[in-house]
Amino acid sequence: MLRDFILPIMEADGWEWLVAPIQQLISWGASAAMVFGGVVPYIPQYRDIKRTQNAEGFSTYVCLVLLVANILRILFWFGRHFESPLLLQSIIMIITMLLMLKLCTEVRVTNELNIKRRSFSDFDLNYFWHWNKFTDYVQCVLAFTGVTGYITYLSLDSTIFVETLGFLAVFTEAMLGIPQLYRNYQNRSTEGMSVKMVLMWTSGDTFKTMYFLVNQAPFQFSICGLLQVFVDMAILLQVYFYSCYPQKPASHTTHPASTKAL
Repeated sequence: MLRDFILPIMEADGWEWLVAPIQQLISWGASAAMVFGGVVPYIPQYRDIKRTQNAEGFSTYVCLVLLVANILRILFWFGRHFESPLLLQSIIMIITMLLMLKLCTEVRVTNELNIKRRSFSDFDLNYFWHWNKFTDYVQCVLAFTGVTGYITYLSLDSTIFVETLGFLAVFTEAMLGIPQLYRNYQNRSTEGMSVKMVLMWTSGDTFKTMYFLVNQAPFQFSICGLLQVFVDMAILLQVYFYSCYPQKPASHTTHPASTKAL
């Protein structure tokens, strides 16, 4: 990386006393980028939804994917400790996704008239992740965390279970862009989706994958990081294709669970 190029030159020029502080600064900078860089792409999307009061272009299944992935990653940490910045990143990402869900739910309920009450406690799979109150999403997240946490507690002595848990965590995160990719395909458009968000996804995932490789993170992290970059590139290709070759919106039969993305 950059420090591997600069630091030997400084040592040769008699600047050895600066090497250690610069190494520390670079390490802190990389750690801070890992901790907070993951949430930055959602700032422009959050602002766009807040400004337009329209969340239709953003798939909240992205929030579901990231919530599941980061909860599993935290549980994986109990079985196999990895770097603290990655653990902090998961905690901050969970908070961010809950804030995104809260905004999207409020906007959707405001825009829909005579909406039928749907809740997590109905246990109706037809309306899964299409609830009317933010508290229903919180209940779902807490239930998932409780069940998976209990299973993890009972299985921490199993190396196979722990490694599988780690793979599921990063593989789920690698599927982050799939809901947005599919939603764009359904709409035959990327309108309502923040292109800035996807560009930040791409740059962030590229940096993150390099960070995994350089710091010798568990191999699951590096493999799925590469997969994330490929998915990000596919969404950027959709942006280019649908802007250059506008498509006629696909007709959909009205279905209460799919008429709008929450």
